Amino acid sequence: QMMKHAWDNYKRYAWGLNELKPISKQGHSSNLFGNIQGATIVDALDTLYIMGMKEEFKEAKEWVEQNLDFNVNAEISVFEVNIRFVGGLLSAYYLSGEEIFRKKAVELGEKLLPAFNTPTGIPWALLNIKSGIGRNWPWASGGSSILAEFGTLHLEFVHLSHLSGNPVFAEKVMNIRKVLNRLDKPEGLYPNYLNPSSGQWGQHHVSIGGLGDSFYEYLLKAWLMSGKTDEEGRKMYYDAVQAIETHLIRKSSGGLTYIAEWKGGLLEHKMGHLTCFAGGMFALGADGAPNDKTGHHIELGAEIARTCHESYDRTSMKLGPEAFRFDGGVEAIATRQNEKYYILRPEVIETYMYMWRLTHDPKYRQWGWEAVEALEKYCRVDGGYSGIRDVYSNRQSHDDVQQSFFLSETLKYLYLLFSEDDLLPFEHWVFNTEAHPLPILEKDDENKEETQK
Repeated sequence: QMMKHAWDNYKRYAWGLNELKPISKQGHSSNLFGNIQGATIVDALDTLYIMGMKEEFKEAKEWVEQNLDFNVNAEISVFEVNIRFVGGLLSAYYLSGEEIFRKKAVELGEKLLPAFNTPTGIPWALLNIKSGIGRNWPWASGGSSILAEFGTLHLEFVHLSHLSGNPVFAEKVMNIRKVLNRLDKPEGLYPNYLNPSSGQWGQHHVSIGGLGDSFYEYLLKAWLMSGKTDEEGRKMYYDAVQAIETHLIRKSSGGLTYIAEWKGGLLEHKMGHLTCFAGGMFALGADGAPNDKTGHHIELGAEIARTCHESYDRTSMKLGPEAFRFDGGVEAIATRQNEKYYILRPEVIETYMYMWRLTHDPKYRQWGWEAVEALEKYCRVDGGYSGIRDVYSNRQSHDDVQQSFFLSETLKYLYLLFSEDDLLPFEHWVFNTEAHPLPILEKDDENKEETQK
């Protein structure tokens, strides 16, 4: 019902545009997608399919066939377009078998290739997909590319090679690892900034939240997606977790485990909503953990899930803030006005879903249901779902954006949390960082393909 409310209103007021403004009942365009249109449609395709919303899926597919156009003179975020558009199209293809989705995914993948034309092959953050000219965010340390952005292309690009028969996509992302493996890591940690021209780190900031987050997720998932044959990805992941545990994971005086941020050797005792995905990641990676650490990784996942639940529980609206702190006697609470907002983000629910699937402890469904009730009470409006400006306030103040990831991730993870485990089982699927399921590529798949060629 939530998906239907979000989708029907998008269709009514913003059809074909990127996102919906549910209060003003009109379209919203984020500059992340340049003037590519239809982000909500492409992002929602697989959710519609999984939920059995066949009519809606059909309309979405027709829109993609007739209107999804990449021949635009526009500067886009390589990372956002990859995770939402490429990821969304790949998933829709694997679930439905409809050729149009494969074709569009590969066409878009080709448009993104010029982003890798840098001295090191570390891609630019921003790319004009008509001219092929790339650049980095002006605010990023000394012209650097961002770890989470260039580190979150791997799953999609391996699948683009798999579906197009063109090895170039996979080569581009394997090269990124080569560059990273040659570099010295401060304390075994990966800084968030890397200069694509010099191949050297920018400022030594480290975060498992924004700017760093999905890089780590993709190391683990690359190994899982390869049918556990990608030993390099596996080693990079478990080594990184070891360093994160040593240097970033701390326990508050009230007993809450959190992941701090590291700035040139100093810890900032703050955790972002985005960082809450890590509970699910630790649990998902527990099975392959070296030296009998499986139980420890599950425990770590459970601890992070609990901390993130507390960040929700300690607000008036029972929805978590963008960031929360552990200092000056405060625990799991946002202390700055500009960190009190909630933009329909999925990460906490994502962790509940993984923890439920991997432990079947009923509290995760309980916590997920609390989030559903809060979303319905505070975020649902006549025209769809809106983010909230201050989750500690008693008066609602909506931000008037229904993010495409609300349909792609938040609602999909909630649906999976309350579904049977055999819907998109983990032994056959991995989810990209936008919750788009991609099939695990067993080695014999590739050999079969070789023989067919």
